[in-house]
Amino acid sequence: MNADHDLLIIGGGPAGLATALHAARAGLDTVVAEPRQAPVDKACGEGLMPGAVRHLAALGLQVAGHPLTGIRYVQGSRRVQAAFRHGPGLGARRTHLHSVLHQAVSEAGVPVLPLRVGEVRQDATGVSVPGTGLRARWLVAADGLHSPVRRSLGLEVRNRAVPRYGLRRHYAVPPWSAYVEVHWVPHGEAYVTPLGPELVGIALLTGQRAPFATQLQRFPELAARLPAEAAVTGVRGAGPLRQQTRTRRHGRVLFVGDAAGYIDALTGEGISLALTGAQALVGNVRRGTPDRYETDWNRATRRHRLLTELLVRARQKPALAPRIVPTAERLPHLFAAAVNALA
Repeated sequence: MNADHDLLIIGGGPAGLATALHAARAGLDTVVAEPRQAPVDKACGEGLMPGAVRHLAALGLQVAGHPLTGIRYVQGSRRVQAAFRHGPGLGARRTHLHSVLHQAVSEAGVPVLPLRVGEVRQDATGVSVPGTGLRARWLVAADGLHSPVRRSLGLEVRNRAVPRYGLRRHYAVPPWSAYVEVHWVPHGEAYVTPLGPELVGIALLTGQRAPFATQLQRFPELAARLPAEAAVTGVRGAGPLRQQTRTRRHGRVLFVGDAAGYIDALTGEGISLALTGAQALVGNVRRGTPDRYETDWNRATRRHRLLTELLVRARQKPALAPRIVPTAERLPHLFAAAVNALA
């Protein structure tokens, strides 16, 4: 049976849509399966690091938002900040980013079909989705943190680490800084992302299960700035955050974005990695070198993975966690180097 398409992409979030856009511009016949109606929202810090901003600009996409100057760590009276050296980041609503990508994919002529896919079948020449009639030479699993495709293929790795979760809400208050602030307390972090003249996003990362309002009270300085009546969206959650897969390629199935493996949201690089992974994946399919995708993915994400793993492990050790911000404060040049290594 011949493949009907070059690429079948499962998942129409930023990773899947970026892959579709790169594929269309590479001349690959592509289709996306995504059951949710655009724009799709999710729990997300909504801070685009400079690398993601540059990647979107290279794709010719204009995303509106609040310019981000850098990263600031806060722990009680301690403060340390580092400015981005290679251009600004951008605080942008997830729904707006999704709308921009979705429109670009539509204008490129890529169909987005309202289908939910969990099971796939592959042979020597292609991959098919039972019951849909869809078949392609390659299938791209961009179906998120808890990828049904990854699970159906038996590629998940059991996670023994303490699980971490994310919660996000928006408040109609003026941003008090152009920096993304990361507030540290013993059991979690709060990320403050300026999104507009009268809007900030608050993302809480923690290993403890409790309602958003309860978690926020653990950050008294933030809670004082964010009255309950200023909340303008409901609470969205995600997790457990750490998800591992045995490989980024399984036969004719390729994984991208969160489905390709995820450590933690602590360094805010999710969108950057999704965009980078999409470009690497399509480049290898176009060149006929899919076996190189795993190597390219590892190379492109190594720095991020090492730093994120280091911070998460330190965060989970009672003796080390309280020292992260004081150490960064004492060594500001090292902190700035770390921030810009990922920017």
